[in-house]
Amino acid sequence: MEFEEALSVNRALVKVAKLYRAAQAGTLSELGLHPGQDVLLWHLGRQPDGMLISEIAGRLAVEQPTVTRSLSRLAGGGWFVRETVPGDRRAIRIRLTPKGEAAIPRIEAAWRGLAESATAGMGADQRAQLTALLEKVRANLLT
Repeated sequence: MEFEEALSVNRALVKVAKLYRAAQAGTLSELGLHPGQDVLLWHLGRQPDGMLISEIAGRLAVEQPTVTRSLSRLAGGGWFVRETVPGDRRAIRIRLTPKGEAAIPRIEAAWRGLAESATAGMGADQRAQLTALLEKVRANLLT
């Protein structure tokens, strides 16, 4: 790849990532959330019986201390409760409160709105192609 092409690709990826993150932050702030907190709550919303911190970490592909920090930041908002696990004093189950459960459809609507804004003017085939290309970029960066 020629340097000018590499520069163009790098510039486009950085610009899109920054703009998307800013749009995401603005949309989520209306819900009282920051980027990343929405994903954590959404995963909890898919498990009515709650999840262990280790399970959340696995779903998010992060370390347990990262989940603990995220939960600490969310703790004052009344989104979830912590419950001890019978038979394992060290394990903590996280379960959404009614407020947290009510946020899930709003989070999904925010995601839908962001996706629609980002892909405005694209047909279904172009959106599918964009998704495939971005997944290829992601896979390349993971190796």
